[in-house]
Amino acid sequence: MNKPVVVIGIGEIGSVFARGFMRLAYPIVPVTRDMDMSVVAADVDEPEMVVVAVAEKDLQATLAQIPDAWCDRLVLLQNELLPRDWAEHGFVNPTVISVWFEKKKGMDSKVVIASPAFGPASQLLKDALATLDIPVAIVEDDVALSFELVLKNLYILTTNIAGLEAGGNVRDLWLENHELACEVAGDVLDIQEHLTGEELDRTALIEGMLKAFDGDPEHGCMGRSAPARLERALGLADDAGLEVPTLRRIAAAQS
Repeated sequence: MNKPVVVIGIGEIGSVFARGFMRLAYPIVPVTRDMDMSVVAADVDEPEMVVVAVAEKDLQATLAQIPDAWCDRLVLLQNELLPRDWAEHGFVNPTVISVWFEKKKGMDSKVVIASPAFGPASQLLKDALATLDIPVAIVEDDVALSFELVLKNLYILTTNIAGLEAGGNVRDLWLENHELACEVAGDVLDIQEHLTGEELDRTALIEGMLKAFDGDPEHGCMGRSAPARLERALGLADDAGLEVPTLRRIAAAQS
């Protein structure tokens, strides 16, 4: 009998992971926002893993409430995620996956590119998502993971924030609003360098973003979370004393 998999947050993405694990005969223990995690952990103190599938805006509050029994079994999958997000809670070596598939209500999962994963449960994640024809690429170390997380941040922030001005899809953004895309990407990477404390390989990251554009060229730029993403990015830039002139110009135009 397989140990249960706890899934915190049963939204569209969380439900995909739950379905994959159920196909491998893992019992699923869902945790919704109205449930007390400590009560659930008293009954399920040795799960196979704990998939944290809440929205990025809810991540820090959720991590602060993780019961001790679950701390060494975490799987994280949020956008705008970096190692500092789990390090500040003292979590060591969680499994992390950079999700590159889209799941919206009423539609099946749509893969953009393979989703990179790293950590102790990465192979099991790969096996579970393979049952749904969602590819996972296991990366070799935490350095490679950090690159992949920055790449996803670059993609999601550049397309969402530039989309507030340009609209359209990612192909049109790059072909018809190239200068805007590059300026937004530059500001985003300034923020990412501050957050990681590292000098990033900007050429490799831009190339990775273009590969993702090719994976789904019709992908719309401006999701409903775009204004909140811009606000969070500017908050981080303010804290770091960064100029990010293009982000500030777009924000001013939205007000």
